Amino acid sequence: MTMHSRFLLINGVPQTGDVPPVASFLESTSGAYTTTRTHGDASSILFWDRHLRRLTESVRILAEARPDLLGPGPIPAPNQAKLNISSLAKSANRSLKIGYRLAYYQRSQYGLNDELAITALVRRKEGADRSLDVFLHIGFYAPPVFRSAGACLAVAGPGRELALAKYSDWVRMRKGLEKMKPPNATELLLSNNGDELLEGSVTNFFVVCKGSVNLSSLALFVRINYIFFVVNCFDAKRTPRGRKKLESMLHQ
Repeated sequence: MTMHSRFLLINGVPQTGDVPPVASFLESTSGAYTTTRTHGDASSILFWDRHLRRLTESVRILAEARPDLLGPGPIPAPNQAKLNISSLAKSANRSLKIGYRLAYYQRSQYGLNDELAITALVRRKEGADRSLDVFLHIGFYAPPVFRSAGACLAVAGPGRELALAKYSDWVRMRKGLEKMKPPNATELLLSNNGDELLEGSVTNFFVVCKGSVNLSSLALFVRINYIFFVVNCFDAKRTPRGRKKLESMLHQ
């Protein structure tokens, strides 16, 4: 029996042949997407319902504002988009059920301890004006061990267009920003002016303000005023009051 390290399903149908790494898949396949993973020895999937809602909202935003980012094919008529999107969750759940079973069986057969990384992508179906294709990519994933020293951050810009939607073309676009990252930096925080944070180039970040935790949403501007930054839950740094340049405040 041949071990498969990655799986790809389209509309619930497992694909044969070599499956590319998820980064290559996203770079070559335009569409709205979301990524999550399993937890607890692959026994549960983190926030799957929330990811599906986010994916559905991304498709809606792109269909209205930038249909070209939903892949090739004719642009759906406005009165058809809602019908197409309404079937998205059902198709994604069907693909997940089949793909999870395949990956978990492979994991058990070879005695692996890895978690499963799950990426769902939605794009317009080629040659059809009303349908969407739902892709599901599953791979094995070893969660990194958090370092006690925290994350090393750098600030870059500008922010993403249509930041409320998550689309795969960003994986290709952000390569230019990644070239700006200092050698010791582990993540870039996006900013349009150096004073306000938008999001991480790869991760989201948390802001702890006066004892409460707020998860940064895309396109959310965070003003500096007695806050703590916690990036990927690595470390917290207190910033001074005022609107100083983030480059001088975000450090390891």
